[in-house]
Amino acid sequence: MAHPPHNDPRQAPRLRPLPAIIFASRWLQLPLYLGLILAQAVYVFHFWVELVHLIEAAFGNAHALELLVSSMGYRSDAPLTTLNETVIMLVVLALIDVVMISNLLIMVIVGGYETFVSRLELEGHPDQPEWLSHVNASVLKVKLGTAIIGISSIHLLKTFINAANYDLKVLVWQTVIHVVFLLSALAIALTDRLMQPSGGQHPTDTH
Repeated sequence: MAHPPHNDPRQAPRLRPLPAIIFASRWLQLPLYLGLILAQAVYVFHFWVELVHLIEAAFGNAHALELLVSSMGYRSDAPLTTLNETVIMLVVLALIDVVMISNLLIMVIVGGYETFVSRLELEGHPDQPEWLSHVNASVLKVKLGTAIIGISSIHLLKTFINAANYDLKVLVWQTVIHVVFLLSALAIALTDRLMQPSGGQHPTDTH
């Protein structure tokens, strides 16, 4: 007895010409994500330049120390001849800032491509990010908001450490902007929670 043909769920349905064109327009985002990958490469290069300058300054290279101090906008009443704790802290925070922005780029590139362009088909891959298994536009917004708060916190800490070189209005406005980021992320998270089904899972979570 012949069995009915099994429909492969992975087989894409045939679309009419106009819906097919509209749906294919999502690939126009591909150059944007490739551009973000190039931006990631620039951040990696910048990270290593700053790290090399820090190591050279630690070994007494006056030119590397001058480059670090000028790049951070740090000023001191006494001329700097060697690294001090404040300069090291500012440089390390700048490196952490680069890492956090790189993490933000990865979330936008991987999560955005998976959500808006095409499946990456990473199921079962040992290096699949845990958050990617249930990513959707709403989850991505919350994660991006959290990442932006972390980056803003690093910037605010750098400003407070180097507060003597900033005007009071700059300090106040950076603090206000950071608080606005916090409130915005809380509002996004609350909205996302209210829009979830009663079961507690996102509507697009199917695996």
